[in-house]
Amino acid sequence: MLINGKHQQTIWVNEQDEILIQVFDQRHFPHKVEVFDIRTTKDAAFAIKEMVVRGAPLIGITAAYGMYLACIEARGEKKPNLYLAEAATELNATRPTAINLAWAVHELLSAVHKVKDPEERIKVALQKANQLKEEDVAISKNIGLHGLGVIKEIAAKKNGEPVNILTHCNAGWLATIDWGTALSPIYHAQEAGIDVHVWVDETRPRNQGANLTAFELNEQGVRHTLINDNTGGHLMQHGMVDMVIVGTDRTVRNGDVANKIGTYLKALAAHDNNVPFYVGLPSSTLDCSIADGVKDIPIETRDGNEVKYMQGKVDGEIKSVLICSEDTPALNYGFDVTPAKYITGLITERGICEASEEGIRSLFPEKFG
Repeated sequence: MLINGKHQQTIWVNEQDEILIQVFDQRHFPHKVEVFDIRTTKDAAFAIKEMVVRGAPLIGITAAYGMYLACIEARGEKKPNLYLAEAATELNATRPTAINLAWAVHELLSAVHKVKDPEERIKVALQKANQLKEEDVAISKNIGLHGLGVIKEIAAKKNGEPVNILTHCNAGWLATIDWGTALSPIYHAQEAGIDVHVWVDETRPRNQGANLTAFELNEQGVRHTLINDNTGGHLMQHGMVDMVIVGTDRTVRNGDVANKIGTYLKALAAHDNNVPFYVGLPSSTLDCSIADGVKDIPIETRDGNEVKYMQGKVDGEIKSVLICSEDTPALNYGFDVTPAKYITGLITERGICEASEEGIRSLFPEKFG
């Protein structure tokens, strides 16, 4: 997708230095466009934990390149396999809810498991990380193509009026490598000439909607309006939302979906107002080892200061501002779980299915062993 009119992806290997992985530092959007250098496994872990990168697919690919760097670091170790195992543990501990993280680390470990020569191991690891990256681009594009059909159906009923879509958090290209998940159908609708307008939830407390979704929609030229997180229900009551589409950090076998905190409330409002509620689902976020998402998906708890402070541009500088008493306690769950019964459909790279074990199994039987 675009930044300043130029096509960009969210993560890349430096053309002059193969051991330098680079990403956009998403902590500074939309006020600054800065590149963050990842040279070590610890750099990759920091980037994931501190939300330099975020979004389940991008977290996974960053972890994959982190394991590639671990293979380079293991070259001088007496027990390289132990070093790789410890690096995997460190990466996996950074963000427990997004299943892509553990999936990508496992993919890299499996690829290099039987490779004894250190240089060959490094080569294989880089090839695997690059492969996963390109596969993610294809997955996001196909999610968009399948989701486009839903938007076309709605547009056909609106007689030329814009299709109003509400989204929560950021599940655009900044959360993936390119295209995005929830936003991919919107970008494909734009390419198809459909008039779309997006309601962008601010997404407290990290404001990924305000900082990231609004930023990339603006760069891409998609009409949008930023709203506070409590406005969506009102808009739905008054017929101002035609569909809701969100991303997912983990979807389990019964169709329950973990996504950014606040998603569940939007699903309830959509259900009450008969507004279709879709989830953009890359198969890498499927976790069919869990039967009940509400009970068993681990929910990340983050620093309470993210709730107590807001970051913004003040006098030309990015600053954090305290919005409550310093001694006010704060609780900061990163995600919630939307039960499958509130989900109209899962938009995947293989098509759209019901949010249920039967629906998921119909498209991804291999996920069930």
